[in-house]
Amino acid sequence: MRTLAIGDIHGGLKALIQLLKRAEVTKEDNLIFLGDYVDGWSESAQVIQYLIELSEVNNCVFIKGNHDAWCEPWLASEFVNDVWYSHGGKGTIESYNGFSKAQKLKHLDFFESMPLYHLDNEQRLFVHAGFTSMYGVEKEYNAQIFYFDRTLWEMALTMDNRIKKDSSLYPNRLKHYSEIYIGHTPTLNFKKTKPMHAINVWNIDTGAAFTGKLSAIDIETKEIFQSDVVKDLYPNELGRNKA
Repeated sequence: MRTLAIGDIHGGLKALIQLLKRAEVTKEDNLIFLGDYVDGWSESAQVIQYLIELSEVNNCVFIKGNHDAWCEPWLASEFVNDVWYSHGGKGTIESYNGFSKAQKLKHLDFFESMPLYHLDNEQRLFVHAGFTSMYGVEKEYNAQIFYFDRTLWEMALTMDNRIKKDSSLYPNRLKHYSEIYIGHTPTLNFKKTKPMHAINVWNIDTGAAFTGKLSAIDIETKEIFQSDVVKDLYPNELGRNKA
């Protein structure tokens, strides 16, 4: 039995299927998805349908990302957030062509059931973006921070590795958790194509929405699995890249 943390999918169903095949996922594996299932490539609705069916076979956790939070109101009432529409929402809406009202309602239930974070028995935290409270996620004052924050990753990147966890200089918000797994900020921003590790934080978003791959990591062994570059699987599309 393994536990795999999986990065931002952004409508790339072909990449997701390829990744799970390369990781040789079986029904015994636990899968923790770090959010942003939609917006990017042309199969956002199909990704959600696939994940719903996958959860009937595997033990899955689906963390809510900012793109998922944007999509949810549209599924509920067809309200279109302008920011969302220009950051992949248009393609997500189009991907729902042919889906019945009943199917959309089932997808809405899926979105509404997504937790903002997951904490396992080993004090490993899984969250889409981050958190800011020095007292930990239970004391976070604004739910949107869980799927928008970038300061956690920025802090981890700039920390001196010589500072130990028992030091007064070690940030209090990192002391609560043995490890923290995030997505949201593509490692491509730092010219890295694989998941990055800084202090006790792992960033698994390897830019699948843009020119990167979809990634997963075995949280015990730290073995990394990746799809092909997702844009190569959708050669006639731009994803979230600018024309």
